[in-house]
Order: sequence, then C-alpha cells, then structure tokens
Amino acid sequence: MGKIALLVSREEMLYQAHNILQEKKFQIQEMRVIKTGDCIMEARQSIADGASIIIARGLQASLIKQYTDIPVVEIVLTAQEMALLVMKAKQIVKKTRPVIAVVGFDNMFCDMSYFDELYEIELRTYYAKQGVELPQAARRAVEDGVDLIIGGDTAVSIANQAGVASLFLSMTEDSIRQAFSMAERVEYAMNAEKKTAAQMETLADYSFSGVIRLDSAGRITAVNSLMEEIIGRSQAELKGQDIRRIAPQMGEEALNQVLKAGKDYSLFQEWNGVPVFAVLAPVLYEERVDGAIITCHKVKKKAAVPDKKGKDKNGALPPLVRFEDILQRSAVMQECIRLARLYAMSDQPVVLRGEPGTEKRMLAESIHNSSSRGNGPFLDVPCDGLSEEDQYHMIFGDRGAVLQSQGGTLLIQDAEELTAANQYRLYQLIRFHVCHGADIARLRKVDVRVMVTVGKPLIQLFQEEKLRADLYYLLSGLELAVPPLRKRREDLEQEIDMTLHDCCERYSRYHVLTNGAKEILMRFPWPGNLFQIESYCERLILTARKRSLDEIAVRQLFEELYPESEEGVDDSGMPVPAYENEEAEQIETLLRRFGGSREKTAKELGISKATLWRRMKKYGIE
Repeated sequence: MGKIALLVSREEMLYQAHNILQEKKFQIQEMRVIKTGDCIMEARQSIADGASIIIARGLQASLIKQYTDIPVVEIVLTAQEMALLVMKAKQIVKKTRPVIAVVGFDNMFCDMSYFDELYEIELRTYYAKQGVELPQAARRAVEDGVDLIIGGDTAVSIANQAGVASLFLSMTEDSIRQAFSMAERVEYAMNAEKKTAAQMETLADYSFSGVIRLDSAGRITAVNSLMEEIIGRSQAELKGQDIRRIAPQMGEEALNQVLKAGKDYSLFQEWNGVPVFAVLAPVLYEERVDGAIITCHKVKKKAAVPDKKGKDKNGALPPLVRFEDILQRSAVMQECIRLARLYAMSDQPVVLRGEPGTEKRMLAESIHNSSSRGNGPFLDVPCDGLSEEDQYHMIFGDRGAVLQSQGGTLLIQDAEELTAANQYRLYQLIRFHVCHGADIARLRKVDVRVMVTVGKPLIQLFQEEKLRADLYYLLSGLELAVPPLRKRREDLEQEIDMTLHDCCERYSRYHVLTNGAKEILMRFPWPGNLFQIESYCERLILTARKRSLDEIAVRQLFEELYPESEEGVDDSGMPVPAYENEEAEQIETLLRRFGGSREKTAKELGISKATLWRRMKKYGIE
C-alpha cells in the first residue's frame, strides 16, 4: 500500500489540514511545508519514501505533475470560498458593480462562469502558466484599471505598490477537505485497478491459451507464459513492440477493425510453425477503444501417414505455398485470406471460385499448410478435358489421387467438369469418407479432405444442371470467392512491378516503364490475371528495343497479343477495349476532321501543339 502526501507552501494550510485530520475521516501519512523552488526535489523525496499520491496547490502542483509520474490531486478553491472572497471585495470597494481581478494559476480556482450575474460584479481572470509570469499578470490587471485584485503574495504586493485595493487569496478548510476526499477516491481506484490487474495476470498465467495485451496504438503491454512459448520470445523482449511487426500475418485490416472500429476479429495464423486460432477483442472504456486482448489457441496438426519404412505413404513432396506468399495489399484480398485462414481450422470441403489465373491453387495449398493436415500430402488433379473413365482412374482408381492423399488434402480442379457418375463418387467420398472402386460393392475407408475449384458460383452451376443436387448442398458451405486482379488495384500494381523486375533479372536487362505505360497496364482488365500478366511481361521484356518502355510499346504489344474483341471482359463479362479513353478518342476524331492537322486540332482543344504531341505519344496516336 502506498501513502498520500500533502505538500503546501504556507504554514496556515498545514494547520487547517491538522484540524481536518482530527475528524479521523482521512488517512494522510505525510504533511510538509515546502518552497516552490524545491517542490520537484521534495516531491521526489516523498515518492522515494513511499508516496503514491501527492496533494498540492497552484504552481507547485503543476510542476510536480509535470516532472513526476504519480497522480497529483490539486487543491482547488471551492465556489463557496470564492464567493466569500468576492463578497469581502465588494465591501472593500463599495461600488455598485465593481471590476474585480483574480490573479493566479487556473488550476487553483473553481468554475466562476456565472459570478458576474450572481454577485453583480465584473470578474476578470489573469492566469499565469509559470511563477515568473505572475508579476506580469498582476501588472496587466493594474493597467486595465480594475477596482480590486484577489491573489497571492506577489499579486497583493504589486497591487499595494500601484495603490490598487487587494485581497489575499485565503482559503477555508473546505478546499483541503475536498482535496483529501479526492485523493482517497483516487487511491481506492488505483488499488482496485491493481487488484483487477493482478487477477487478470493470474488468469492469463494459468490460462490454457496464449494471451497478449495491447494498448490503443497496437503496442504489446503484456504476454502470458504460454504466449512467450508460442512466439519464442520473452515478455521483456516483446513489451513495447508493435504487434504489426511481431505478427505481420494479422494485417492492418484486422487491427483497424479492433483498435479503431471496436469490433472483435478472428483469424488463423502461424507463429514459429505453430498453427493458432487467434481472437482479437477490443477493450472498451467509456465508449472508446483503450486497447485489445488477443487470445491464441493452439491447433494440432495431423501426423503424416507413414509406411513401413517411415516415409510418407505416397512419397509426395510437401506443399510450399503459405498465406504470406499471396498478394494481399488490397482490402478485398485481405478479407479473402482472413476467411481462408478460418476455413483452415475445419475439415469440411472448401470451394474456391475465381477466374483463370487467380490464386485458387495457392489458397488451397495455404489452407492445407495451415490446417491440422499440414504434415500430410497435398495433391491436385484436373477434370477439364478428361473422359469419364480418365477422371475415374485419376481420382478414384486403385492408384488414384484419393488413395495417394490419405491423411492430407485433395484438390479437384474444375469440379463442374466431373461427369454425373464421378460427381456421385465425390459425394460419397466427402459424405461417408469412402472411395468407390469399379466394383460398387468394394469400398475403401479413406481420410482425405477435399477442396474443389470452380469457375462460376455453385448456385449457377446447379441451376445450369452442371452440378448434382446432393453434391451442391454438400459443397455450399465453405465457399471462397477469389477476387480478380482488376478489383485489387494495389495487388495488380505489385504483381506488374514484381513480374517486370523478375523478367529483367532473368534476362540481365534493365527496362523501365513510363508513367503513361504504367497507366495503360493498370487500366487493362487482365481476364487471365496472374497467368496473363506473366506471359505478357515476358514478351514485353524479351522484345523490347529500348530501355524506356512507353505507351506505344505497351499498346502495340496489346494489339498484337489481344485483339480488341479478345482484350478482356468487364464485370458483366462483356468484351472491352484495353485503351478506351475519352480524351484519346476526341484527339483521333479531331485529327481525322482536320485532315491530320495538329495545329487545328490543338486550337480546337485549347492546348499547345507541344502538349498535343505529348498526349498523342501517350495514347500511341500516329
């Protein structure tokens, strides 16, 4: 237990405090008279002697609060005390509506907003922030021609020298009693907070989950021992660190939801190869977010199925892709990966829907790696273009993918291309964990998690009768829509930059895009997503004739590779030209109208010929 110390500047205040303590209502363990010049040193001495709260007044209180880190309760004149002083001042001045000045520090006074109306005076306040400013404040009051000055020794002395009436700023026991009461309430709150913190610390230390406490800025304030074990670092190393650096997988979106919006958030991630399910909950205080609690539950991984020699039964190489390897600067992709991390906790089938070239397979691998089956095999098989018999042998046959992926995950690509008979076999595999052979009476019990990729929403495939009803309802749970790159501008820009850089490195070349060329690449819808970007950039770098790749080079390659009718599709699936631009169309129209005259075209547009030439170059207009 700490103690409460009273530090004051005048002996009479100490006498008043002794009188109050005779009532035996308060426990004040230390009381001293100190000089303002020594107040910081005296306060630090009290803290060293065990003081946890200091009571002080005026400038001394301000200085102690500024240069120490414990609560300071300020002695503030009560409204009743100020009213007594004002009434005495009116008796001294003997005017109908006297102008009364109050000189001192603003932390010494109560709210006096309505004193003018209540006591028929004109009250003016002259507050100083530092002790050296007090004489100047008192002189301003004298210069303003006030009738009387209420203040301390300095203000009264200056008033007397100027021949202005004055009144010493004395107080009754009320303000000190009020300060004592406030100090004890603060002490009670501090002890309650310490007790609660101790209880929370005990709960955290004996919890079966890892616990991290964050402040409102996302900095770690405490971790329990289990969390130290999960992260592989001690609390001393972690305390004060930004959680964004310690757990980059959480992403800014998750932290914004918790620390700014005050909503809880859950996700699946790994720390030092340990898969955990993390729940982020905001700490709300008076309707504002004061921090967050993160609880992490370990998720066990299934061991790989060994053969007699101790090797993986199928000898398959483990998948290498993880969530961190996927482009995810955009908010929509961050949300997609958040859901994928959650789906990794389940053993139910996952449907990955998206356009060609999106990260469907990468997400499937990442889900597998983060799941309890992460140590087992991961296989994927295509369905498109295969006959019913080929599909059967590749997936369900004696040497098929189902039997080879025991204890792991099987990804079936383009599942809508499965024949009705094989769709039924897939239904049996998911629903009853059995593999149908050629002989229907011959069933094998299997332990395989299934994921499938499709090009359209499941409901649409069902309505088009491309999907059996039983399989549709079985799959329509954990569906994940992978957004195309045209809806992920931040990811699109990163992919273009990375792919061009990789191509230049691979072929020992150095090429740069002009701003105009970059703009054209960013406007193109890229219906082939990652595949199309990689093949386009490969060709662009290999065939580049100069270091700077401008709009003309980019456009010419687009026209060569993707004629207008095949350049891309918009959100409704309709073909769109890659270079559709109103300004370019306007320039071309005017050039045709004026027979190619740049002068007349520039005049019509209200720009110079040089500007027109630059814009023609930008849009590749000849």
